[in-house]
Amino acid sequence: MPSPVSLMQRARPKLVAALLAAAALSGCASLLQPPVQPGEPEEQVVARLGAPTNVYPDGNGRVFEYAAGAFGQYQYMARIGPDHRLISYEQAWTLQNFHAIRAKQDTKLDVLRRVGRPTEVTRYARIPFEAWNYGFKESGVWNSQMTVYFNDQGIVEKIENGPDPRFDDSRFRN
Repeated sequence: MPSPVSLMQRARPKLVAALLAAAALSGCASLLQPPVQPGEPEEQVVARLGAPTNVYPDGNGRVFEYAAGAFGQYQYMARIGPDHRLISYEQAWTLQNFHAIRAKQDTKLDVLRRVGRPTEVTRYARIPFEAWNYGFKESGVWNSQMTVYFNDQGIVEKIENGPDPRFDDSRFRN
């Protein structure tokens, strides 16, 4: 008859595997939850999504930003109404949202409310603009970077789209 110690030694890998499988499945369960739905109370939205990375005023409501991090290509915005209920929850970095930014009219706050904080902020020496770069997955396929240029008054001057240099490896090829 095997000793209790040898039984434990043989069972340990199986126990570890079972615990890892349970942990992995519990993570999948949270991914399979339906997204937050319009009408849900603000507290429930925060309980499900976590604390927003930024909160922007928007008329009588607020916009909760859920940023994806430095190399993230998606950013989600939850619009909360004056009744503290969710109006919408959408992926913000889309061509439609970027094209809705109005040159010579929109301010930095307008841009923040529409698409959230940028991946990178740059001040160019040769042009008098501050550039907000948004690295995003254009049409779900291309690694693109939308750049929104602001003048010194904080008004959008122009918007440009191009390849995202963070994912461009052509400079390393011969």
